[in-house]
Amino acid sequence: MDTHIMQTNQTPVSAGPMLYPELFRDLEKSRWNMERDIPWDTFDPVQLTDEQAITIKMNAITEWSALPATEMFLRDNQDDSDFSAFMSIWFYEEQKHSLVLMEYLKRFRPDLVPTEEELHAVRFQFDPAPAMETLMLHFCGEIRLTQWYRRASEWHTEPVIKKIYDTISKDEARHAGAYFRYMKRAIAKVGTEAQIAFAKIGVLMASSGKSGKPLHPTNLHVNQSLFPNDTVQSRLPNPEWLEHWLDSQIKFDKVWENRVVGGILKQMSNLFDRSFETSTDLNKFRKEMIAKLAPAKIVVASAI
Repeated sequence: MDTHIMQTNQTPVSAGPMLYPELFRDLEKSRWNMERDIPWDTFDPVQLTDEQAITIKMNAITEWSALPATEMFLRDNQDDSDFSAFMSIWFYEEQKHSLVLMEYLKRFRPDLVPTEEELHAVRFQFDPAPAMETLMLHFCGEIRLTQWYRRASEWHTEPVIKKIYDTISKDEARHAGAYFRYMKRAIAKVGTEAQIAFAKIGVLMASSGKSGKPLHPTNLHVNQSLFPNDTVQSRLPNPEWLEHWLDSQIKFDKVWENRVVGGILKQMSNLFDRSFETSTDLNKFRKEMIAKLAPAKIVVASAI
């Protein structure tokens, strides 16, 4: 782990006014009501297959992993009360995603409602990690979830679940926007070190096509002592579900994957005020920033 990254995380990241109050107001305006805004009375049982219902259960459990993610964020951002306060919004809305999917099953497929034990299985401790890299990882994860849920809405044929997936997809897009603002704030405060941290994870996330598997916080290893059962997906009732859902069910193909990669590169271009067409472009920028930082570190070392 790079020393300069570890040093960065011990620096309070607070530049300008707190973001939490404004984000609270903005997200409050967009908040949907589970009773009023989901058209429960339009349910069409003919349009819901067993195959589809099982995927809803798996997504409900996966969304429950916002609980350990929030515990991680609060632990690793103890010097940042603004971001930690924002977690109250993010945690609420992510748990609401799990809840609305479970409510759907409770109403229409009660035999598939996740048990408390199944939900609790995805609550486990994540190893400490550099806060800015984690922020960027989850920013990319929100971009990916936005597209996954859009595709899921198209794949499903039953109107209520189509509406639910469309609704939570929009939430994920708003969450990405909120994370983006915290990333801009980090750059304003920390500068080059924040740029390096964000670019490093951006290169990884924008290279998903080369890695052969979708990269998302729920399928990355996060606890060395529990390896290999230290991903959220590995702790689901069916650990192989995610790849099957993406490849064979919602068919998240190259066109959709390019939307994810394109979204990440577009936002990195906005963040760094520079155009990135490929992950290679972003990696070149990362190396430039490392080279830019090196002389400064030498000066500081010689001064000591």
